[in-house]
Amino acid sequence: MSESQLNGEPARADIVKLIPALRAFARTFCRNPTDADDLVQETLTKALANLDKFEPGTRLKSWLFTIMRNTFYTRAKVLGREAPGVEDNISGDTPIPATQEVSMRAKEVQEALQKLPPHYREVLTLVAILGESYETAAEICDCAVGTVKSRLNRARHQILQELGEEAS
Repeated sequence: MSESQLNGEPARADIVKLIPALRAFARTFCRNPTDADDLVQETLTKALANLDKFEPGTRLKSWLFTIMRNTFYTRAKVLGREAPGVEDNISGDTPIPATQEVSMRAKEVQEALQKLPPHYREVLTLVAILGESYETAAEICDCAVGTVKSRLNRARHQILQELGEEAS
């Protein structure tokens, strides 16, 4: 065991193993991949600087996701106050002709995901895409398990409705 593990701190290698999950979770907050990578980097910087605050016996992944979520919302508050100028392409959509039906359907699903309210998208990503439990998602989102289940159900129905696969 390394000295940090003896002190109850997670090993840096354990954090590195979670980077793909952090990237996936960051994409629920940021449409632009570069912004998502910046969010992951800021999350990792904060986590590494505060390893001594990690509580042994808790899940490292949940701790990192919570740091990311809080970082994103703090950043959003600051940006809201700064009110930057309008971007060239506000929608973030880049016109790319689909080469196959599958790629077209993937784009439709991505667009439907982006139309979800952030709290629905966050829960859908945590539970349905990343495979987190309801309890872990509730902990990360700082809400009740019932709220997670409700948001997940509403998100699924909204996605299906957006894709034309469910009656209104």
